[in-house]
Amino acid sequence: MNNPTDTPTTISAKEFKQQKQSPENQFQVIDVRTHAEVNSESLGGCAHFPLQDLNSAAVKAYLEQQGHNSSQPVYLLCASGQRAARAAEQLQTDLGHPLVIIEGGMNALKELGIDIAKGSGNIISLERQVRIAAGSLVVIGVILGFAVNPGFYGLSAFVGAGLVFAGVTDSCGMGMVLARMPWNN
Repeated sequence: MNNPTDTPTTISAKEFKQQKQSPENQFQVIDVRTHAEVNSESLGGCAHFPLQDLNSAAVKAYLEQQGHNSSQPVYLLCASGQRAARAAEQLQTDLGHPLVIIEGGMNALKELGIDIAKGSGNIISLERQVRIAAGSLVVIGVILGFAVNPGFYGLSAFVGAGLVFAGVTDSCGMGMVLARMPWNN
């Protein structure tokens, strides 16, 4: 595989499914989605460390407690793969394990028919929450700009600029704020 100091690698959901079905493979999967997302549905056998609270020392201690060999890869999982990539950036220098990002995340695994445990939670994914919040703020800014004061159009412009920034940097401030909201914990 790769040296722990190397850049994290990726694996397609299809390859992950094939490897997971092989009985000789030992897997350690870290799910970095929010508590609410994991309570809604999860992949069996995953450890849960939400990205917004991710701590390299805690993950390392967990892996040592599980007896996970430092030469064995640690697979990172989220809803679509973006948060897993950010988690890999945070963990790669301190963890001492090869990191593998599952491309497409839970969404891709569900499409392949991997057994997903349904929980009691009924949550809207973080990506959908961001789209709902951003769209609502834009509409509110337009309505208030038309009905109250044209200065409110600035709210729509601010949200639009934030979305452009999120797209360019692959880092969404609104997503990080929403991940800390009580309904996601």
